[in-house]
Amino acid sequence: MGLLSDPNRRQALINLLTRLNAPICFVCYFAGVAWFMGLAFEPFTLRTYMSENAMGSTMVEERFPAGERALATGREFAAHKKKVGGMPVDWLVKTMQARGLEVFTQSFSRTLPFPDENTERYVVKGTNVYGILRAPRAPRTEALVLSAPCTPGDNNNQAVGLLLGLAHYFRNQVYWAKDIIFLVNEHDLIGMQAWLEGYHHTNVTGMDWSPLQGRGGSIQAALSLELSSDVITSLDIVLEGLNGQLPNLDLANLFYAFCQKIGVLCTIQGKLQRNDWDSVSGYNHAVQTMMLMVMKQASGRPWGDHGLFLRYHIEAATIKGVNSFRHYKTDATTIGRLLEGMYRKLNNLLERLHQSYFFYLLPSLSHFVSIGYYMPAFGLLVVILLLRALDLWVQLTAQPSRTEDGTSAAEQSSPGVLSVLTPLVISHLTGAALYMLPVRFQEVAVEHFPVSETEAVVLTAIAVYTAGLALPHNTHRLLSGEGTETGWRVLKLVALLYLAVLLGCTALINFSLGFILALSLVPAAAFVTPHLPKALSAFFLVALSPACTLLFSVFFFQELQEMPVSFQDGWLLYLSVIAQGMLDHYLYGSLVFPLVALLVYPCWLLFWNILFWK
Repeated sequence: MGLLSDPNRRQALINLLTRLNAPICFVCYFAGVAWFMGLAFEPFTLRTYMSENAMGSTMVEERFPAGERALATGREFAAHKKKVGGMPVDWLVKTMQARGLEVFTQSFSRTLPFPDENTERYVVKGTNVYGILRAPRAPRTEALVLSAPCTPGDNNNQAVGLLLGLAHYFRNQVYWAKDIIFLVNEHDLIGMQAWLEGYHHTNVTGMDWSPLQGRGGSIQAALSLELSSDVITSLDIVLEGLNGQLPNLDLANLFYAFCQKIGVLCTIQGKLQRNDWDSVSGYNHAVQTMMLMVMKQASGRPWGDHGLFLRYHIEAATIKGVNSFRHYKTDATTIGRLLEGMYRKLNNLLERLHQSYFFYLLPSLSHFVSIGYYMPAFGLLVVILLLRALDLWVQLTAQPSRTEDGTSAAEQSSPGVLSVLTPLVISHLTGAALYMLPVRFQEVAVEHFPVSETEAVVLTAIAVYTAGLALPHNTHRLLSGEGTETGWRVLKLVALLYLAVLLGCTALINFSLGFILALSLVPAAAFVTPHLPKALSAFFLVALSPACTLLFSVFFFQELQEMPVSFQDGWLLYLSVIAQGMLDHYLYGSLVFPLVALLVYPCWLLFWNILFWK
């Protein structure tokens, strides 16, 4: 405190920070990247542990015996699904009723803002079927959910069969203290969204659905099951939800504990656990696993039906069965026993899961990185913006020199309000156009160009994004006179503080998205000036723009999945990712598209304007 309260010492500190500003910024950037990469090194991470006392032990006896019967039910479900050409609603209702459940249905419909070419659908109509097993030993104020999506073709039939088998087995047990809801949802995420909105009496996406006739208690936890084979080699847990939300870490710990107990191979991001952490290959494996989680979380999309539960503060995860070429095989009975054990432990909860972490990264299922470990890496990047803003502030407030007529040079070249306000307004209007025009003008584009609706939306977005590059450096034509030297410094000071606040708020909601944006935007923001070579600087500034960051991320994600693609295939995948991001926003409320269009892109345009300042 004495250092800051003493004017002389404070001035000496400011002089030091301004004199060594550029070297300190370089050190902070590389230190932040190195800190983040070091998080995957096992000695720097924490071992996972069960924080919730009610789930602290796996000492329950799993007795589920009917794996083969469940697979037979799955085959019967597949036959009826093929016969009716979709969800066999009547058969599911009769089957659930025969197992002693209270059975209800919900119809829903949704018209997409533009066709989804990945699933070839535009107007979606479907029916959800769910059965409720009432708790015999409690006042029925709480509930658990087990869901299985009804997908086209031969996918996930085994999951529905196992769900029905577990419903029959659970019905004969007397220890349940919570209602258990068995849900089969149609049209994957759209059906799940309709059911959750109906269950909680909310409508945040404008979907049409019929009210639910039966409800259980307040949902405490949920699991979504995806099985498409009679035998599996491993179980993969998916945690990433809408807008980068994650379930309480104890839910992943519970899954890992029962996999260890029963002897099932378990993976995360499709990666098996490795013990050779002290080798280069072991470290690369951990980095790859952690970066896959970062990329999925940054996308903001739900990576399974569980992702929509998290919006309602319901801890949920998706369990996928993987059938690979490993010799180790697991049958349906073993999977059923694992789920039985998990639900029996969740049944013991006296309150919602809250003891463990909600903000974490997982380089493996046995180790995790908490928020206190990864936030310093982000802080080292953001502090660069504050250091550059401090340097500009010192330059702007330095004692001005006097001219012969007694006026200061700063007074002669002081920027007007319009010289700073005009780029801000135009940049944000461009962002608003990027957000609104693609969907609104798709019909006009289809009439005048030989493209589909989806292509029209994506190409319109790219056109608006590209056209925005021509606007900011022409804003001075709206003003009288040329921009001043002090003007671009004031604009950059405002833009640096704007970006620092924007990245900080983004990282609090979705750390992975904030960190990736910081990696690309901080270098561009820190060192752009009007005095740099225009062509080379413009190239690097475009390469570090949000659109190019997304393009690089698409190729990087494919490399992490060990499925590299050519540039042509990568470009088509890039266009598909843009379309999917818009659909996720309009269908489920993902915030990534409006965040980039309305805030990140306009902020980047301010630095583009500074580069071409006249």
